[in-house]
Amino acid sequence: DRDGVLNVDRGYVCKLEDFEWIEGAKDCVKNFKDRGWFVFVVTNQSGIARGFYTEAEMETLHAHMAEELKAHGTGIDRFYHAPWHEEGEVARYRKASIDRKPGPGMLLQAMAEFPINREQSFLIGDKQTDMEAARAAGVGAFLFSGGNIATFAEWALASFEDGVRG
Repeated sequence: DRDGVLNVDRGYVCKLEDFEWIEGAKDCVKNFKDRGWFVFVVTNQSGIARGFYTEAEMETLHAHMAEELKAHGTGIDRFYHAPWHEEGEVARYRKASIDRKPGPGMLLQAMAEFPINREQSFLIGDKQTDMEAARAAGVGAFLFSGGNIATFAEWALASFEDGVRG
């Protein structure tokens, strides 16, 4: 997930001045990438459907994240986003979609586009909808409730390797 996992969730974060990394986020991504793993961001972005910001503004924020991660010696393999919402103000984004969590669409798309081992994959999210999306996609799920995400991720990994799939 993105908001609440990699960055502080201030509600509809789309501007660089509103962006703040969660403690340990860059290290978390680096630790996973250093293991040779794929790292994806799957993020609901209903603020686009609601007319709060555009996909271009969101992509600018993702590019900023990518630049900062690159400077930290790491990166995200792909950002997936779901701009849809059934009650959106922007007509082209006003619809239900399997991509919007709790639907598994973004995770299934990543598995279709990359050689991913579903049984060895997991999602870290901060909402129950993240957990539901992971279960629907057949991957492990870990609910992050704050603190240092790198520390939490190492705990999640140890739990996952012990057979706890969230």
